[in-house]
Amino acid sequence: MSCSFRRRLVPGGAVLDVQNGSEAEPAAPEAEGDSGPPPAALAPAPYRPYALIATVLGGLYFLYSWVQYARFRTPSWDLGIFEQSVRAYAELRAPIVDIKGPGFLILGDHFSPVTALLAPLYWLWSSPLVLLLAQAALFAASAAIVGRTAQQVLGSRAAGIALTVAYGLSWGLQEAVKSDFHEIAFAVPLLALTCRALLLGRWNAAVLWAAPLVLVKEDMGLTVAMVGAVLFLKGQKRLGAMLAAFGVTFFALTVLVLIPAASQAGQYDYWSKIDKTGEGADLSPLDSLLGAFGQGEKWEMLLFLAGITGFLCLRSPLALLVLPTLGWRFLSQDPNHWGMLWHYSALLMPVVFLALVDAVRAVRTSPRPWLVAYGRVAVPVVTAVALVHTLDMPLRELLRADTYRTDARTLDARRAVAAVPAGTSVETNVTLMAHLTGDHTVYWVGGAPSVSPDYLALDLASGWSQPVTDPVGLAGQLHPGTRYAVSAQAGQFVVLKRQ
Repeated sequence: MSCSFRRRLVPGGAVLDVQNGSEAEPAAPEAEGDSGPPPAALAPAPYRPYALIATVLGGLYFLYSWVQYARFRTPSWDLGIFEQSVRAYAELRAPIVDIKGPGFLILGDHFSPVTALLAPLYWLWSSPLVLLLAQAALFAASAAIVGRTAQQVLGSRAAGIALTVAYGLSWGLQEAVKSDFHEIAFAVPLLALTCRALLLGRWNAAVLWAAPLVLVKEDMGLTVAMVGAVLFLKGQKRLGAMLAAFGVTFFALTVLVLIPAASQAGQYDYWSKIDKTGEGADLSPLDSLLGAFGQGEKWEMLLFLAGITGFLCLRSPLALLVLPTLGWRFLSQDPNHWGMLWHYSALLMPVVFLALVDAVRAVRTSPRPWLVAYGRVAVPVVTAVALVHTLDMPLRELLRADTYRTDARTLDARRAVAAVPAGTSVETNVTLMAHLTGDHTVYWVGGAPSVSPDYLALDLASGWSQPVTDPVGLAGQLHPGTRYAVSAQAGQFVVLKRQ
């Protein structure tokens, strides 16, 4: 069913839809080389439905994160690391992260100064949960951007709402939520806004949204350069070349100058992820390149990445934006970078979903009838696949009553945290780490041999190569010459105090 609208110009060049009174976005002339329709042809898209869906999605993300945190199910040390760094920013200190090593300046590890933007939130609520709430909000905002853009480009509210849900439940975002907080939470909405601007032919806006990505993480400079390449392909040769040069230059500046200057080792440590095996043996560049294609997990990840869009995303030049991230992940020798787990695929989600929108728009005029027909059913099929896939993804746990029950292990962990006096220094492993960083100086187990902390707070059932039966003996191995005695024990958790 089609509708006609009477439009008139209002001050400022905007277009007023006389039938419903909503103001459409300002019209702009179509730039040379743009294959899409001019922005004036965009369908109107109200904000409210997408804000409501985003609120629900954000609530689900945060609920999952909160339950995981409250039940001491934190999967890695990253939440503790970011908690220490953002807390330092909030206290107007240098971002020292003792978990990485005593006095370790985190900008010498990954270059992510964007996380300083979260410092004001700590003035309102000083808790690691602030980071999880912020990430949930950023992910949810990106879902609203993707969905509303889909409605404007495709002219269908049903398509926009469906893709908001499909994107919000995508495996990349769900795995990122499960992995606790990471700096890439900022890149996700920025990439959504960048792709939106590219779709709408707003070239300057694309540059303005892409440029801040270099402050999210050091490798994002290459993604910014790829945005420049897409602009170049769209006919914006000068603007694209300038942005590409900026991205490459900032990447080189970051990994060759800024990070080494802040690092205690005086170098960018993550080169070793590419040129060394897991056993530490050196690899030649040729061996690294040839080995990039030898692991099935990498290809499985690629299959699911394109598959969640029915493979239509491959028909859009926006898909080029995934290449820098996929490139370093394929070259990496670290298995954590290869598959569908962890947070690394979250920033690819807005790219492939908006590439899908671009492709669905493009195939409408294809001379191949089967492709036109496929484009018509792509959005509902993608949404159905996302809903079915969610039954085997992290958020499904929110439907289980056991998820919300406080078990004996959780109570034991709380007792262990309470047994460490505030203001003291403590060495711990992953399970208790983020619960101690707020009011303790926290070190990673085995990561501070030169320091004798006041306490050791250990989960004896997690992270050890073999069962720990003698925690006092373990303390002696970690800190020779310093005596520790058990001060509290609850289940699998033990707290030892320095004598």
